[in-house]
Amino acid sequence: MQQTNTVVETETQLPLGWRERLSPSKLKTIPGRYNLPRMFSHSSKQMRESGPNPARSISALQTSFKITDTFELLRTRKWSVFDVQHLGLAGFTIFSLWIIDPSAPIIKTLAALGYLSLLFMPITRQFFLPSWPIWTYLLYFFSSRFIPYDIRPDILVKVLPALEDILYGVSFSNVLSAWTHPVLDLFAWIPYGLGHFGLPAICSVIMFIFAAPGTLPMFAKSFGWMSVLGVSIQLFFPCTPPWYERLHGLEPAKYGMQGSPAGLARIDALFGIDMYTTSFTTAPVPFGAFPSLHAADAILEALFLTYCFPKLKGFCLFYVCWICWATMYLNHHYAVDLLGGGIIAYSIFAVVRKYWLPIQQPGKYRWEYEYVEVGATKKNKTLDEELGYGPVGVTKRSTELSDEFTVLDSFVHSGSSSGSSSPISSTRSDKSDRRRD
Repeated sequence: MQQTNTVVETETQLPLGWRERLSPSKLKTIPGRYNLPRMFSHSSKQMRESGPNPARSISALQTSFKITDTFELLRTRKWSVFDVQHLGLAGFTIFSLWIIDPSAPIIKTLAALGYLSLLFMPITRQFFLPSWPIWTYLLYFFSSRFIPYDIRPDILVKVLPALEDILYGVSFSNVLSAWTHPVLDLFAWIPYGLGHFGLPAICSVIMFIFAAPGTLPMFAKSFGWMSVLGVSIQLFFPCTPPWYERLHGLEPAKYGMQGSPAGLARIDALFGIDMYTTSFTTAPVPFGAFPSLHAADAILEALFLTYCFPKLKGFCLFYVCWICWATMYLNHHYAVDLLGGGIIAYSIFAVVRKYWLPIQQPGKYRWEYEYVEVGATKKNKTLDEELGYGPVGVTKRSTELSDEFTVLDSFVHSGSSSGSSSPISSTRSDKSDRRRD
């Protein structure tokens, strides 16, 4: 009998209230947000395939081509103020298609229907819905050349040089571009002519593989909306770049004037090909100096990469300084343009990080995540379906609840292996024996 009492004392070293919390009535009321991996890892095929919200890994990708799945998702979706962004994107897309000349209603309609099909098929929606702002920006930028001149605001020639003198007392662009050399031309061409166009794709691949699920969609949305905002400011606040001051001084500028490749013309001459001369001469927004999207893109990419991979902070800082120097050396932007682009990029990143950006878990790949916390406040929030990852509401599980399930599993397995009764019944018998004593 004494031996039984000893066993009782050993087994009762458990968290207080464990019997009540593991009772059948309590187990039925466990919130779904705790997302215990062991409960989902052995789920049956029927459980995985039944219902509109099957249990699935948060890192899994959609493989369905059924458009009806998207209609079902839209029917059951809980709409929020954040969904107004889709109306804005639709408005920019329709406006861009409408102003393109010549009129081609059939081609424009087919193009719109083609993209809608990509948005409605789950296998393509997960990529083309988060990147919709980027495609809208590209369409908006290239179609802006068709905006009638008579409804555009006047081009500002003296504003940026004046701001440059007020803020810095000198025009950095004119100083840095005064002395050129082929080696410096190549050094400036790498970030400005190559990195600016290729780095967004490289960053996207890195974040897709190594960052938390949901990071890449937020990067794509931030990048696209920042670019749309930048082009809108350039259209409503047109300013001449430094190359205009060098070629025409402070003479009034008029719409219809050609742009200039500025320092990039030396790159074309060096390689003997036309990579930039024609494209910059016929640019859709030749007087879009402010803000600098070259600087804004680099800063936003650096902020996201530094957030996901803090060890890259030194390289990201170097690249931002590198491309900022290149924009002024090639005579494409004033320093105040870089400041404006940096403010826009940081503002967008700060808002996204606070409310929607997934919190990174060091040392994990995308496919190793069991849960994801969203927002800098570390509150339990769900990943939205519009991020492109399907109906997988996942949050951080309770450590206390997980520990109690571990205790329960150990007792169940130990009981079944030894052939003894359950720990609850044995405890009750031990109590009765102690009363008899």
